[in-house]
Amino acid sequence: MKNKPIKPNALKPGDTVAVVAPAAAIERAHLERGVTVLGAMGYRVKVSERALARSGILAGDDRERASELQEYFADPEVRAIFSARGGYGCGRLLPILDFKAIASTPKIFVGFSDATFLLNALVDFAAMVSFHGPMVAMDFARGLSPRALEHLQGLLCGKLDGFELEAHEAMHPGSAHGEVIGGCLSVLVATIGTPYEPRFDGRILFLEDTGEKAYRIDRMLVQLRQSGALGRVAGIVFGAIRAIDGNEQETRMIARFAAEQTAGLGCPVLWGVEAGHGTENFAIPFGVVARIDSTARRIIFTEPAVTR
Repeated sequence: MKNKPIKPNALKPGDTVAVVAPAAAIERAHLERGVTVLGAMGYRVKVSERALARSGILAGDDRERASELQEYFADPEVRAIFSARGGYGCGRLLPILDFKAIASTPKIFVGFSDATFLLNALVDFAAMVSFHGPMVAMDFARGLSPRALEHLQGLLCGKLDGFELEAHEAMHPGSAHGEVIGGCLSVLVATIGTPYEPRFDGRILFLEDTGEKAYRIDRMLVQLRQSGALGRVAGIVFGAIRAIDGNEQETRMIARFAAEQTAGLGCPVLWGVEAGHGTENFAIPFGVVARIDSTARRIIFTEPAVTR
């Protein structure tokens, strides 16, 4: 039996937080706007000197990006690490990172989209809770809703003993409990068959994505089902899965495919939680136990995600 992931220490006003760029290259204006918001939350913000580096479409060389992330986990001054943006690139860092060293200094890590690679690896290889949530040069720069911002602060500061997120519908009935993992569907599928494939058994799988054609979403769900991953989870929660260009016909087809590929699994399936791309993006802790109540159409967390 694996040990429960360690909960990082809660943030306090005045703590130092770092902003890293583990994936795609970043626009200076977006980064500066996001950093301003993070500072207004009451934290001292330490932005990497390499945050605006470029190597093709990436925010610098793979080893430089991995080294930057490793350094901030080891830095005793830094209490939390925020990913600047997603895009592409985090998966290239996994073989380079020293997860054993990271495990010795657990701290808050927040990101989503391409950071799905890192979020699940931190849970399974560094045995620490991670946070699927808004990113600095994306969500913070564009403007988070007051509700989502309050939720994020409460979650990271340990003010939330628990919380609930409501889904638009229950695709398949039932109840379940387990540690939450998952993230961006297309990124998660890219881990199947690699050493960094998450452990699915008995867990609640959260899935979201954006800008995909309906047939591609179906193809990815088919892969998850045929690999056996969907048959091993305790329950499934879908955030937003936005069709390319927001096409309504494609959106309806995506929902139909999701219902089809999760039918007959014998586990509850919720559809449409406000988390992920194109939503208010309420933060969700990975590695923390939650339960699904399909009758209430909710995923329910009953414990804090950090150590106070």
